[in-house]
Amino acid sequence: MMIDSHAHLELPEFDSDRDEVIARAKEAGVDAIVTIGIDLDDCLKAVEIADRYDMVYAAVGIHPHEVKVIDRQTYDRMRDLAARPKVVAYGEIGLDFFRNLSPRDVQIRRFGEQLELAQDLNLPVIIHDREAHRETLEILSSWKGQRRGIIHCFSGDYAMARKCLDLGFYISIPGTVTFTKADTLRDVVRRVPAESLLVETDAPFLTPEPHRGKRNESAYVKYTAMRVAELKEMKFEELAEITSRNASEIFSIKL
Repeated sequence: MMIDSHAHLELPEFDSDRDEVIARAKEAGVDAIVTIGIDLDDCLKAVEIADRYDMVYAAVGIHPHEVKVIDRQTYDRMRDLAARPKVVAYGEIGLDFFRNLSPRDVQIRRFGEQLELAQDLNLPVIIHDREAHRETLEILSSWKGQRRGIIHCFSGDYAMARKCLDLGFYISIPGTVTFTKADTLRDVVRRVPAESLLVETDAPFLTPEPHRGKRNESAYVKYTAMRVAELKEMKFEELAEITSRNASEIFSIKL
């Protein structure tokens, strides 16, 4: 049993062979995939894909790169999409101060607004944090809503991970844990309890070894799970079961 807690099956990289990608994931032992929208069009496509495939679920939200185009109608449309039966989370939302494709002040304001929307919708949140650790923690710490969700593609150190855990969030580990220079992430994996971990691909990005350099896909989540199990000195099957149980609980997915 495995769950790929974060993929982007709606992106055009999968338009030519989406059926085969999902079939390969199932053959690799993946029981569920959560595909994550990043703007309104992609959110609609993610929901449609989730409706088409039994093992696929969707999350909807406006990525920090795209929040500069939010207008008065955006959140009404997000509410409509979030009401669809296979939508299991709101996200990915947050801050990206690496590329700064939306102004920082806009990112911060929209992050707060979307946290409140997720609270209204009673959905867990999927948090994007790139080069914005301090600001992300400040916003999450001051948020008065019910703190439940996932720090996607975790890129901080253990001190940050500990603060996220104390706030009630899961830590999601991407394929970068297999990279040679990912010592900080491996330290996080060793020290964070398995009961607080998820595994993800972020497909088509961040392809793990031994396929690094190729397009990522959900079947490859097993390589991340295998490395996490090794670091935690656990059997792969045990680690896969625990992380899948974590994902099924936060997303309310019944397997």
